Amino acid sequence: GGREANQVSDDYRYQDGNYDAPNDGYYRGGDEPAQEEDAQSDVTEGHDEDDEVYEGEYQGIPHPDDIKEKQKKRAPAMADEYRDRADLMAERMEDEEQLAHQYENIIEECGHGRFQWTLFFVLGLALMADGVEVFVVGFVLPSAEKDMCLSSSNKGMLGLIVYLGMMVGAVLLGGLADKLGRKQCLIISLAINAAFAFLSSFVQGYGFFLFCRLISGLGIGGTLPIVFAYFSEFLSREKRGEHLSWLCMFWMIGGIYASAMAWSIIPHYGWGFSMGTKYHFHSWRVFVLVCSLPCIASLVALKFMPESPRFLLEIGKHDEAWMILKQVHDTNMRAKGEPERVFTVSYIKTPKQVDEFIEIQSSTGTWYQRWLVRITTTLKQVWDSVLYCLTAQYRMNTLMLAVVWFTMALSYYGLIVWFPDMIRYLQDEAYDSRVKIFDEEEVSHFTFNFTLENQIHRNGEYRNDKFIGMKFKEVKFEDSLFEDCYFEDVTSSETFFENCTIISTVFYNTDLYEHKFINCRLINSTFMKEKEGCHIDFEEDNDFLIYLVSFLGSLSVLPGNIISALLMDKIGRIKMIGGSMLISAVCCFFLFFGNSESAMIGWQCLFCGASIAAWNALDVITVELYPTDKRATAFGILNGLCKFGAILGNSIFSSFVGITKVVPILLASSALVGGGLLALRLPETREQVLM
Repeated sequence: GGREANQVSDDYRYQDGNYDAPNDGYYRGGDEPAQEEDAQSDVTEGHDEDDEVYEGEYQGIPHPDDIKEKQKKRAPAMADEYRDRADLMAERMEDEEQLAHQYENIIEECGHGRFQWTLFFVLGLALMADGVEVFVVGFVLPSAEKDMCLSSSNKGMLGLIVYLGMMVGAVLLGGLADKLGRKQCLIISLAINAAFAFLSSFVQGYGFFLFCRLISGLGIGGTLPIVFAYFSEFLSREKRGEHLSWLCMFWMIGGIYASAMAWSIIPHYGWGFSMGTKYHFHSWRVFVLVCSLPCIASLVALKFMPESPRFLLEIGKHDEAWMILKQVHDTNMRAKGEPERVFTVSYIKTPKQVDEFIEIQSSTGTWYQRWLVRITTTLKQVWDSVLYCLTAQYRMNTLMLAVVWFTMALSYYGLIVWFPDMIRYLQDEAYDSRVKIFDEEEVSHFTFNFTLENQIHRNGEYRNDKFIGMKFKEVKFEDSLFEDCYFEDVTSSETFFENCTIISTVFYNTDLYEHKFINCRLINSTFMKEKEGCHIDFEEDNDFLIYLVSFLGSLSVLPGNIISALLMDKIGRIKMIGGSMLISAVCCFFLFFGNSESAMIGWQCLFCGASIAAWNALDVITVELYPTDKRATAFGILNGLCKFGAILGNSIFSSFVGITKVVPILLASSALVGGGLLALRLPETREQVLM
């Protein structure tokens, strides 16, 4: 009986997807009228609800693909836990490769339209918040140092603490985005930044303010890796490079926004309020508050955006991903005036799930023990993802990208800090050259009620003089005599008394503290009701030029952004990185000729405009070189290394201000040349689908 069934089966031939019966005169059950109901029930007898096949039952001639599917279903007689992990990973890699190409076709069918542009602006606000965060501390430092009595070391720590938070946040939140989802982690990141940025505008103490800026930086540090991974997964291969480059423009907009807000708010010292003598809310705190608005706006808008379907497919959530892709398709088609277009995709390949997820029962331990297990398990998975980026498959690309990111950050952020410091140094030199010197002057019975600025008084004698309601700016008294004088309501800045003799003099409500009297003799002199705290001198510290330099530096990257967006998919990522870094290195040498404020501003704009294309191409290639389940993790690692380079650059370059220009220029140019040449050895990803 078995041989006869095989003979019947062999007599059928499968050709071009159709079955042809042999023409041998035998009856094969062709176009026959429908069987009677009883006969039909006899044929199907033996079937149960699960469609099990019983021996001897006629099943017809199977399609070859159906045979393969049944073999696959019967093959996993051995459970996955007994299979070699290497086999499971190999199967998953094969699934991911099939998914990558299918997903590319699906995104092309969905088109590029209203949905992508809406997401573009929502994520752009998040990127804008990142750009604002970089500039906030630099703008408020001149005012905050007076408001909170900051020393030079405290100012330096405040300038670096934001980068430290960004470094940790990029690695941690980038890794979590590959485990918990792009949207969820981006919401967490923005919420942390918004909450602590808002809080930092109200705190009074230096330590608490430092802590708030650290946590705020940690939150905003996660936005960059998540935003680029998130947006790239809604873009087709032909659109990816161009539109990720357009997205980078929001970082520039963030710098312009911060500069404009600082320029318009901080100089207005009266924009604030006080509560007693201990609590002061000055204009720079209003500026910090306003700078959190882009983050809050992005956070609200993000609630209406869906999760990345590519991420959902990666973790096996097929139905959710399909619904989102259908939403993208329908939104774009309606915007194009083609609402009748049907989303033709019915099934999407999902990779085999290898990771083990253990659901903790509510009866297991206490609530904090369950959360501790979940947190430690998630962090271990993040750490495993970090190590995966250093496996043989990705090690060389990761190391080369790390060097390129680091050299770019060291030179860029180092010079960005060095430019304003050099401009300030040139200003100080010009200011010192205009100093007025008074020798052996004798003044008696005179009332000083005006400002003394940029003066040196040597060997003078002041008897029965009054200094009332006045300001000293950059004033120094050397080897002078003050006898029977009266100081009241005096504010000073960079003012000192050296080797002076002060006899029978009263100081009432002044900030002439003990450290301002150097090697002086105080005889029968009295200090009454000294000024408490630090006091802002808004005419001096809110320097218009600081805001102008940052504004022009941010605006100067606009041409580079446009050029990189238009050429990214034409000349490729590698040539863009290498060419931009080498051109930036050449621009560094022109800094030797920057001997004036206007020249330094001009060279800064040229350098920023030339280097922005490399930043944009680095963002694009980092997204494309890694698979979906490691994309945000890898971006976070490299961006964290970038922030470490920024910390080193800030520290090294600022230490040479006023000493020499040779070391910063040579260090920046050599780093750019080395990184640019190494970048040319990276693989080109222009024609690559997202894995």
